[in-house]
Amino acid sequence: MFPRVSVTPQAAELIATLKSKFGELMFHQSGGCCDGSQPMCFEKGDFKLGQSDVCLGEIEGCEFWMSKDQFDYWRHTHLTIDVMDGRGSSFSLEIPMGKRFLTQSRLFTPQEAMNLEPLKFVED
Repeated sequence: MFPRVSVTPQAAELIATLKSKFGELMFHQSGGCCDGSQPMCFEKGDFKLGQSDVCLGEIEGCEFWMSKDQFDYWRHTHLTIDVMDGRGSSFSLEIPMGKRFLTQSRLFTPQEAMNLEPLKFVED
């Protein structure tokens, strides 16, 4: 199965640092507005998921979620989560460290698209 989302080594290192400080984490891809459209990192359970959210998979043992409406636009793309220096404008856990996660995307190849990891939905 081909993953829908992955991380760069630099992002993996930052996630490990955040996990050592905060414990289990989760990600939610922001859809814009005040947070821009960056992936946001929270302590697991601190972001309230709803029936309009879908889990694309896990990165470094952390679930990666986005809204179903946003997923409709991004369903044909592989997401790579990276990190850069700078302060984002969100409540994401890396912000006080002077870092921010960012999402890079590319279209799936036809072979990848035929063998994608299954999505997960919020359970009732």
